[in-house]
Amino acid sequence: MKLKGSKVKFFNIFLLIAFILSGCFSTSPVYKNIPKYEGPKITKIVVDKSQRKLYLLSNDKIIRKFKVGLGFNPKRHKAEQGDGRTPEGLYYIDRKNYNSKYFLSLGISYPNAQDVKNAKKLNIDPGGDIFIHGGPRYKGEYGKRDWTAGCISVSDKNIKIIYSMVKTGTPILIRP
Repeated sequence: MKLKGSKVKFFNIFLLIAFILSGCFSTSPVYKNIPKYEGPKITKIVVDKSQRKLYLLSNDKIIRKFKVGLGFNPKRHKAEQGDGRTPEGLYYIDRKNYNSKYFLSLGISYPNAQDVKNAKKLNIDPGGDIFIHGGPRYKGEYGKRDWTAGCISVSDKNIKIIYSMVKTGTPILIRP
């Protein structure tokens, strides 16, 4: 069977659409340049809010440290949705997100049982979706030190490193 003219164009468009829909070609971002980490197991993350630092530890040894940005209202512990605070306390990394609107991200298990209990007492929503993620994406976020809604931000370069080193289930201690 031989196709001519507009039928060839239609057929080529049809093949392109089928290829895209098959999953062979993705329109969502896929980050292939995440470095492979083969060093010591990261057993804990510590975030020091007052120093704006994130530490990756293997047992008690600091393996890497990074500068961070916090929520737009960084003092004190996160209490409710929309307060702009970054939580404080012990949590764990509960998911890894390849399709984050902030490049890559690691989910933090906020709110924990105590956060939920405190919010219920005050009849407020504790919020959620707290992450360690890459840098700003929107005009109003650029140049600000603490710009997130409560997340912990690092540069895109650094989130690739952190993402490669940290496994789901890793504890994270966020200190004031």
